[in-house]
Amino acid sequence: MRKIILSLTVICLAFISCNSVKTITGKKASLEGTWELNYVTGPRIAFNGLYPNKKPTIIFDLKENRFSGNTSCNNYTGKLTVNGNTISFKEPMAVTRMMCLDGQGESVYLSTLEKIDSYSISEDGKTLNFIMGDIAMMRFEKK
Repeated sequence: MRKIILSLTVICLAFISCNSVKTITGKKASLEGTWELNYVTGPRIAFNGLYPNKKPTIIFDLKENRFSGNTSCNNYTGKLTVNGNTISFKEPMAVTRMMCLDGQGESVYLSTLEKIDSYSISEDGKTLNFIMGDIAMMRFEKK
């Protein structure tokens, strides 16, 4: 009986440890690179109406702990705060101030970004979701 319990315990621990290593290292490694926004929740304006000419992007540089990108009009950059799957964009970021003629797309993007508290990446590494609480607020595609 002891051998069966010990064997089951070892097997369960092996499955748990393999899964947790895959989750942590896979997500952090996959976050690196350039992502293009293809969905944002909230506004009553269609996505293509918010970003008619250019979609927002975000670029992660994990070696330098920085992120940067384009709001569809202005460029932005800031310090990356990531711990596991939690992420924060609440620290001040630098944003250029060009005149944007595309309406409220930039303000929707930046205000939604500040609300994000975690992220998830699809198993194939091609989709990044920014999450607030348990709601996916933004979705990006790997470029």
